[in-house]
Amino acid sequence: QVQLVESGGGLVQPGGSLRLSCTASGLIFRTYGMGWYRQAPGKQRELVAGITSGGGTTIYADSVKGRFTISRDNAKNTVDLQMNSLKPEDTAVYYCNRHPIPRDYWGQGTQVTVSS
Repeated sequence: QVQLVESGGGLVQPGGSLRLSCTASGLIFRTYGMGWYRQAPGKQRELVAGITSGGGTTIYADSVKGRFTISRDNAKNTVDLQMNSLKPEDTAVYYCNRHPIPRDYWGQGTQVTVSS
């Protein structure tokens, strides 16, 4: 059974930073592309960033380019999202899942709130 456990969220002021982490189990992690997704209240879930299985290629939503960095450690089955220069519009629940096609085994997510 696949499990995805996200952590690292919290309340941060605009301009601040957070580092999210996702630990995966129950899948051959190193063979899959992974992504970070987010869902704000009243909005659809959207892709924030993706990374290929080996970590050599990354993609970002236009809204986070230059501010967020996705990385992975295949030895630890983790995928991280470093978020800098946070804005109020980054407020959302953040999830990790496979990329480019997420599967129907979402974790509980981690709440990120950017507010003064």
